[in-house]
Amino acid sequence: MQIDPALHSEADNYKILTNVVVPRPIAWVTTLNPSGLVNLAPFSFFNALGSDPLYVALSIGERASRAPKDTAGNIRSSRDFVVNMVTEDLLAAMNLSAADFPPDISEVEATGLHVAPSVKIKAPRLAAAQVSLECTLYQSHALGSNTLVIGEVVMFHVADALLGPRLHIQNFAPIGRLGSPSVYCRTTDRFELARITYAEWQTRSG
Repeated sequence: MQIDPALHSEADNYKILTNVVVPRPIAWVTTLNPSGLVNLAPFSFFNALGSDPLYVALSIGERASRAPKDTAGNIRSSRDFVVNMVTEDLLAAMNLSAADFPPDISEVEATGLHVAPSVKIKAPRLAAAQVSLECTLYQSHALGSNTLVIGEVVMFHVADALLGPRLHIQNFAPIGRLGSPSVYCRTTDRFELARITYAEWQTRSG
C-alpha cells in the first residue's frame, strides 16, 4: 500500500510516522524559566547527531492552542537544558510529566522527584536519572509547528554502576518510544552483530 501524506490529515500523518520510525529514545528535558522554576517534559523526537562536536537534537511541538511549549521558550531564553534518560523505574513519573501543567507549576514537584545541580550550566538535572546530558543551545530552528533544538553536550552524568573499563557503558536499559498514542518498549532484549569489512565480504563471497 502507498500512502500519500498530502491526502491525509496532520493527525493521520503523525500516527503513521511515529509508528514506523521506531524505537525512539526519549529526551526527558529539564529547563529553567525566567523566574527560576524548573520545567520537566519528555520528547521522543530526539536523537544524537554527531560526536565531534557532541550534538543532540530534539523537536518540540506546539501546544494544542498553537502556543509554544514551555521547554522551547525556556531553552531560547536560558540557552541551556539537560536531557535526562528515562529508565523503567522512572516511567510513571515521565508519563505524568507529559500532562498539560500550567507554566507556574513545576512537573518536578508534581512527580515527587528531585533535582541536582549541573556542573557547567544553570538548568538542573534529575537526581534519579542514571544518565543526564548537560547541553548548551547551539541552534534553534522553526520547522512548521515544531521547534528544532540542537544542543551541544558539555557534560555527561553517568551512574557509577553503569561504567565499565575504558568508559564502556554497561547494563543501561532506557525505555524507548514506539507508536502513538502510548506504546513503549524495553531495551533489555539485545544481540551483537560485528560489522564486516569489504575484504571479509570478498573472502566469503569468493
